[in-house]
Amino acid sequence: MTTGDSWRERRRALLRDDPVAAETAARLLDDMGTEERDEEEVEAEHRAARLAAVRAYEPDARLDEELRLRLTGPDTEGGALRFQWGDALLSPVENAISVAAGTPVHLELTGISRGSTVIHARPVPSVTPPEPVALEAPPTSAASTGMQTLTRLIAALEAEQDVREWSRLFDPVDTLARALGTYGLDLGMTWYGGDGDTRRARLTERGRRHAERLRETTRARDQEIIISGRITELRESGLVKVKTGTARNAHAYDVRFEEPAALLRMRPGLGDNVHFRVRFRQRLDAVGIARSTEYTYLGPAAEQSSLPLEP
Repeated sequence: MTTGDSWRERRRALLRDDPVAAETAARLLDDMGTEERDEEEVEAEHRAARLAAVRAYEPDARLDEELRLRLTGPDTEGGALRFQWGDALLSPVENAISVAAGTPVHLELTGISRGSTVIHARPVPSVTPPEPVALEAPPTSAASTGMQTLTRLIAALEAEQDVREWSRLFDPVDTLARALGTYGLDLGMTWYGGDGDTRRARLTERGRRHAERLRETTRARDQEIIISGRITELRESGLVKVKTGTARNAHAYDVRFEEPAALLRMRPGLGDNVHFRVRFRQRLDAVGIARSTEYTYLGPAAEQSSLPLEP
């Protein structure tokens, strides 16, 4: 990081903590007919202008895609990536983009630079050449599609908003948030798309704490079902494993007896066929994701019946 970059970051941090000073600075910049923009905003504008100029001669032209991850924290001033950070952070980023895109997106590291610690990456080109398509404009890449969704979710977390719209993506982003918290890092994410678009998001302690709150189970959902199958495991603690079929991959349920003595009085044996009436309980978090499931024995079922739902 250059001296100028370091000074600008310190100044912005001070302004964020002092709303009056921030308002005064904004008014002065407006009176002077200028604005304060960081290097990423300037570069995004230059990229868009460059693409527009090239497309005047080649309508299907595209820019090289790039993802920049800016890590900030007490140990990021050297502009270097520690090995443990890389192991914990880069894979969750790749996984989150893939889940958001709905298809595997593989990234490759292209460099690390200063300005805190800035990681430069890009999508790995597909091995199989894409089939030609008849479109007036080039299609959006999977990585770009994923980044659009991912940055929206991260922005919602940082603003402490409802994120149930992105429930399928919450766990991958939560994994990333926990890794950042482990090393005391904040993440700034900037995506430069091939069609000139720029996407930005930032995940700080505020967003990480919101994700942690959302992860807590808030309610339980109960349903009574019947489990029919063969006993494959018995435990004195009151746990019975019931396998629903003879195939090796047939589903098995762990049914718990609240009173282990009731199980002993039944005198069950391995291989016995049973029909249990059980309470199926799911504990849901604030996003609506099931964090735990339980099957509690309620009594014998009169006859075999198909299961009304899959766990």
